[in-house]
Amino acid sequence: MIDWLRSASARQALDPEIDLGGTRVPIVLKRMRNARRLTLRLAPDGSEVRITLPAWAEGREAIAFAHARAGWLAEQHAKLPRRAAPEPGGELRYRGRALKLAWDTRAPRRPVVEGDTLRVGGPQAGLETRLKRWFEAEALRLAEADMRDYCAAAGLDPVPIGLTRAQRRWGSCSDKNRIRINWRLVQAPDFVRRSVVAHEVAHLVHFDHSPAFHALLGNIFEGAIADADRWLKDNGRGLYASFG
Repeated sequence: MIDWLRSASARQALDPEIDLGGTRVPIVLKRMRNARRLTLRLAPDGSEVRITLPAWAEGREAIAFAHARAGWLAEQHAKLPRRAAPEPGGELRYRGRALKLAWDTRAPRRPVVEGDTLRVGGPQAGLETRLKRWFEAEALRLAEADMRDYCAAAGLDPVPIGLTRAQRRWGSCSDKNRIRINWRLVQAPDFVRRSVVAHEVAHLVHFDHSPAFHALLGNIFEGAIADADRWLKDNGRGLYASFG
């Protein structure tokens, strides 16, 4: 009996999925050459448990580590905002504001902001897709304007900018002088989105987080970086509650 229990416990420790409050969630491993220890986190939308591990670490040890922290992971999973598809009469976040969604099949398909209302028409089928495309277009429009502002402040020429649907990073800068911004930032207050763009523009000059990088970021960004970082830490996961 004891041997059976031990083997069952061992099988659970090697299970690449974990039960979090009745939801089965996959455990995803990512090896990093520069990693010195195991790092455990829950995806912002709760879709997977992510473990970063050193090249020398064994995968089974990482999986066992996740199962050993199942209680903590379940608590974090329970705190996540539940996804809800946009519905007429509901609310959507846009640039830090709550807009009431007003849908009328006879209205134009392209969403329009009128005060505290977001009006959209067309058939209800495909409504979420049309709204998401509009939010993404707005995200790109705003981020492009931000990028031009900060490139000018840093004495740089404008660079290409695109959107990302990443679940872990709000922005990125490649060594090919291209910036990518998470489209969900269009839901956050403007100063939050702008802080992320300013951060990536500063990386065009300093591809690190050195004192010189922070000095440049402080010079080109008009607000308090700490306030924007705090907002994302406190509210960032909520940006994943709308849309798929």
